[in-house]
Amino acid sequence: MAAIPTARSTGSHGPRRESHRRTDRPEAPARWEPPALAAVLGVATLLYAWDLGHAAIHPYYGAAIRSMATSWRAFFFGGLDTSGSITLDKLPGAFWPDAVSVWLFGPHTWAAALPHVIEGVLTVWLLHRIVRAWAGPFAALIAALTLTFTPVTVALNRATIPDTALTLLLVAAAGALQKAARTGRLLPLIMCGVWVGLAFQTKMLQAWLVLPVFAVVYQLTAGNSPLRTARRLLLSGAVTLAVSCSWALIAWVTPADNRPYVDGTSNNNPFSLVFGYNGISRFSDDGTAFGAVSGTAASRTSGNTGWGMLVNHTVGPQIAWFLPLAVLAAVTALIWRAGEPRSDPLRAGFLLWGGWLAIHAAVFSVSNGNHVYYTAVLAPAIAALAGGGLALFRSAYESGGRRRLWLPSAIVLTVAWALVLDGPTWFVSRLLAFAVIFAVCGAFGLWHGGSRASPRLVRGSLAAGIAATLLVPAGWAVSSLDPRYAGASTSPTAGPVGEVHHRALHHPSAPRRAELDRPSTRDTALLDYLIAHRRGEKYLLATQAAYPAERLLRAQAQPMLVMGGFTGKTPFPSAPQLGNLIATHRLRYVLLTHLRPTTPATTWVKSHCERVRSGAYGWRTRGNFGLYDCRAQG
Repeated sequence: MAAIPTARSTGSHGPRRESHRRTDRPEAPARWEPPALAAVLGVATLLYAWDLGHAAIHPYYGAAIRSMATSWRAFFFGGLDTSGSITLDKLPGAFWPDAVSVWLFGPHTWAAALPHVIEGVLTVWLLHRIVRAWAGPFAALIAALTLTFTPVTVALNRATIPDTALTLLLVAAAGALQKAARTGRLLPLIMCGVWVGLAFQTKMLQAWLVLPVFAVVYQLTAGNSPLRTARRLLLSGAVTLAVSCSWALIAWVTPADNRPYVDGTSNNNPFSLVFGYNGISRFSDDGTAFGAVSGTAASRTSGNTGWGMLVNHTVGPQIAWFLPLAVLAAVTALIWRAGEPRSDPLRAGFLLWGGWLAIHAAVFSVSNGNHVYYTAVLAPAIAALAGGGLALFRSAYESGGRRRLWLPSAIVLTVAWALVLDGPTWFVSRLLAFAVIFAVCGAFGLWHGGSRASPRLVRGSLAAGIAATLLVPAGWAVSSLDPRYAGASTSPTAGPVGEVHHRALHHPSAPRRAELDRPSTRDTALLDYLIAHRRGEKYLLATQAAYPAERLLRAQAQPMLVMGGFTGKTPFPSAPQLGNLIATHRLRYVLLTHLRPTTPATTWVKSHCERVRSGAYGWRTRGNFGLYDCRAQG
C-alpha cells in the first residue's frame, strides 16, 4: 500500500495543505489502485448477484413490479394491479428500474432483483470515488471494502426493497455536495438537490434527513461569502423541494377518475401518503395524521427502536461492526483539525459523514419501530468514517510521536468490538479466532515498528490489521447467501438472528420465498378457475387487502381490484362503488380473508354474494380464504 501523499496528510504534524484552494482535477491513481478497485467491485458483484434466480422478492412489491411492467398507468402511478385501481403505499420511483428490467427481460425473479444488484455495486464504486477525493486512495479502498462486506448491505442488495436506490442516490448527493464545497461551483450544489429529490421519490421523507447536515457542512466550508452561500443553499433547497414533490403534485392535479386511488389515505391525496401515512404516523401513536389510515403491525413494527437499537442483538451484527471506529474517527478528527481554517476540506468530510450517521441514528431511535434493513443507509457513512479514520491514524503513525499508537489501538478496538457483537451466537467463532490472531500480529508489528521498521513490515502489519477487522463481518455477510441465514424477503437480515431464522430452525418446511411467474399448484388452480369463468368482466377478481392478491399478481399480470389496499383499512372501494361494479358486470368474484379487517365493502359481499365451494376451484381446504360469486347481483 502506498503511503498517503504529504499534501493529503491527515495528521497534525505534517505540512498543512492550503485549505482555500479549489480544484476539480483528480490525482493520477497509483499503479495498485485500478486492480484493487476492480477486485472490490468484483467481490461486491459476486456477493450481491449470487443465485439471483432465487433472490428475496418482496411479496407486495414484487406484485406491483410485475403489474407496472405491463401497464403504463400502473407504471407511472405505482398501481398494484395492471388496471391501476389502487397504488402502492409507497411512491413508485424506487420500483421503476425493476419494472423496466422485467419489461425488458420478462417476468423472472432475477430480472426484478437485477437493478438492486447494480445499485449496490454502483454505491460501492461511487463511495470509493468520493472518499478518494476527500481522504485519499487508502481511505477509499478501506471504505469500499467496509461497505461491500456490511452484512445488511449484502442481504438488502439481494432483495427488491427501495433502500438500495435510496442509499445510492444519497451517496451521489453527498459527492455532489463535496464537489460543490471543494470547487466553489454552483452546478454541483444544484445536482446535490436533484439527487436528494430523486432519493425522496424512493423513500420519501427519509431522504430529507441529510439536508440539515448538508446545509451546515456547505455553509461552514464553502469559500463564498456567508450571504452568497446562504442564497445558493436556498436555490438548491428549492430544487430539492421541486424534484421531491413532482410526482405527488402530478398525481394530485390528475382527476381522481383518471388515476388509481392513493393507498394509505382516507382522502385519496398523495400528500397524505407521503407526509401522513409514511411520515408523521411513524413517530406518533395516532396513525391517522394528515388523512392517513392506520398501519398494520407489519408496516409499523414495534421492535428495534430506542437509543440502543444499533447495537442490539439483531441489528448490531448487521451494521455496527465498524461503529466504534467510525465514532472514534469522527470525534478525533474534529479535535485534531480544530486549528485548521474554517473551510478545511478534510474536517468537512468527517463532519459530513459523522452528521449523516448521527442524524439517522437519532431519528431511528425515536421512531415507533424500524425494520433491520432501514439501517443500510448508515453503511456508507460508517464505511467512509472507517476509511477516513484509518487514514487519519495512519498519517499520525507515519508522523511519529505519541499519536502513532492510535492506529494499532483502533485496530484492536475494532476486533474487540467484534467479540462483543458475535459473542451471543459465536456464529463465526473460527473466523473470530483468526481475526484476533491477525489483530495481534498487526498491532504488535505497528506498535513496535515505528520509523526504524522496514516499510515492508509496516505494510504487512497494517494489512494484517485491516484483514482482522474485516473477517468477522465478511463471515456474517456471506452467510446471507444461504436462505437459512438471509431473513425474510420482507425484512432481509444476515446470520442467525431474528424471528424468521428461529422459526426456520423449528419449522424447516416453511413456505418457499416469493417468486415471479412461479405460482403454486393452489394458486394455479384458482387462477384457472377464475379465467375459465370470466365473461368479459374488467376485473378478474377483487380481494380483501393486498395479502390475498400478491401471489396471484406475481403469477399473472391481471386486473384485480385490491379492496382496502396494503393494510385492508383504506376506504376504497366503498360498498356502493363495489355494488355498482358488480351490477355493471365489471366484477364477479371476490376473495375474502379473516386475516384482514372487516370493512363495509366486505360486509356487503358476505350479505349479497354466494360462497363458492373450495373444491370447485381445486382447493382441498379453504384455509384462510373464501371465494364469493357475486354474479347473481348482476
